[in-house]
Amino acid sequence: MISFFCSKLPTKYDGSQLSSLWAYRNFGVQGDSIVMFRGPCAVSTGKMVDMEDVLQNAPIYSEDMLHFIIEHFDTMDLEKTVTRQHLFIAIIAEIINQQLPRADKLIRRRGDDLFLEERKLSVSIATLTPVSTIIHTGLNVKSENTPVPTVGLSDLGFVEQRIMLLGQQIARNYIDELQQIKAARSKVRGVG
Repeated sequence: MISFFCSKLPTKYDGSQLSSLWAYRNFGVQGDSIVMFRGPCAVSTGKMVDMEDVLQNAPIYSEDMLHFIIEHFDTMDLEKTVTRQHLFIAIIAEIINQQLPRADKLIRRRGDDLFLEERKLSVSIATLTPVSTIIHTGLNVKSENTPVPTVGLSDLGFVEQRIMLLGQQIARNYIDELQQIKAARSKVRGVG
C-alpha cells in the first residue's frame, strides 16, 4: 500500500528531497509514499541528478510549483521506476486535459515531460537511493522568470483554490493505478 501525505506548508524544492526516507524523516510517512507540497524550485547543477542538465549547465528554477515526491521500497530497479515515472506523468496529462476548457490546447507528454506547444509545464526525475527508488515531479503553477519557456497551471485556467485539489486528484489516481496493477498481477493463473 502506498501512503499519501499533503503538506500545507510552503516548501522550497532544491534537490535535497531526493534522498532515502525523506517522507519518513520529515512527515512521519513510512514505506511507499507520495508527498505533495507547493513552493518554489531552485536546483543548482551541483544538486542535480540528471547528468544531461548538468552537462548543459541548465539549472532548474520556478517561483511556484506543485511538487510530488514518490518513494518506493519494493524494487531497486531503475527501469521499473522510470516506467512508474512515465505512468505518473501520463496520469497528470490525462487529468489536466480532462479539465481544460479548450480541446485545441491540450497538454502533450514527451517522455517524462509535459508541454503546451513548446512551453514546458513540468520537471521530473527518477533515481535510486541506497534503500529505495524515488521520483520528483514538479508542475509550474506560475510561468514567470523561468530559464526556459514555460506554462503554469494558472495560465491553463486553474484558479488558486483548485491547485492543491488537482494535486490530490493526481496522487489518488496514481495510487489507484498502482493498486489496479497489483490486483491484475494477482488474479491470473500461470500458463505453460
